[in-house]
Amino acid sequence: MNVKQNIPADRSWEKIIRKYSNPVLRRSIWQIVNTFLPYAVLIFLMYLSLNLSYWITLALAIPASGFLIRIFIIFHDCGHGSFFRKQRANTILGSICGFLSFTPYKSWHHHHKIHHATAVNLDKRGIGDIWTLTREEYESASGRSRFIYRSFRNPFVMFTIGPLYLLLIQNRFTNKQMTKENKQNVYLTNLVVLVMSLSMILLMGLKGFLLIQLPVLFLSHSIGIWLFLIQHNFEDINWERNDEWDYKSAALEGSSFLKLPAVFQWFSGNIGYHHVHHLSPRIPNYNLERCHNENEIFSAVKPIYFFSTFRFLKLHLWDEKNQKMISFSALRQPVYA
Repeated sequence: MNVKQNIPADRSWEKIIRKYSNPVLRRSIWQIVNTFLPYAVLIFLMYLSLNLSYWITLALAIPASGFLIRIFIIFHDCGHGSFFRKQRANTILGSICGFLSFTPYKSWHHHHKIHHATAVNLDKRGIGDIWTLTREEYESASGRSRFIYRSFRNPFVMFTIGPLYLLLIQNRFTNKQMTKENKQNVYLTNLVVLVMSLSMILLMGLKGFLLIQLPVLFLSHSIGIWLFLIQHNFEDINWERNDEWDYKSAALEGSSFLKLPAVFQWFSGNIGYHHVHHLSPRIPNYNLERCHNENEIFSAVKPIYFFSTFRFLKLHLWDEKNQKMISFSALRQPVYA
């Protein structure tokens, strides 16, 4: 899709969408109420259901995971400074959301801001994005490297091992590249998660805690991985080298417009309008749809519908020569050649 022609060259588009970037306190407060309260009620009902049938518990885990995704969307908005006008309020609420989703607030958003600044830039891959190789890189890689990449891109691995890796490793440990502040935030998050978990264990026992918390965390993180993948791994995506890369074009051509059914759109906090979010991260989630509908610059963005997303799971490599994503099956060279 060619959307560059829809972006005014004089940067007037920035003034057009700026009016959507102001958080509305009553809407933010209402979103907190209609997200946190149902989530707490569902967790309590899951606890009560353990005495009836675990199938009921698992059934309740589905909407509970949906509300945890909404909590994560609030976490996400707070990190962009788009949920409240005051940064301190964003930091406090965002940190609380991070504790509930087992995600360190500052270190996660450090990587996420890099992702926004480098999305679909072939020369700046590797931080806050989905691991993507070009066709040439894959074909010139060793058999071991190709096997690792194919394993990573396998949907079963991505949506089962992926959530466990996020929960148990990536979000729990620090590394040498982290700043002191980000390391401290990981330690703080781990401490609060530990205290929160021990408190729940004292109330409902270790077995009850695991039977309730694990399916909710696993399912919500698995769906979150799927959403992020579809947002940046679709047929019409356009990757560029650094000398050709442009932030505005990258937002509209490197982020999808995922048109979800209304109930899924609500639970995911309108994040399907990801092209709008990448163009202006300061827009609160509840303004994304209106911004898209009211502005001509988004008219050329082709929507992606729910059932079409499953075929995008087969898009694994960027074919730089032909400027498109391709599957492993499009390669003639075997994995271990």
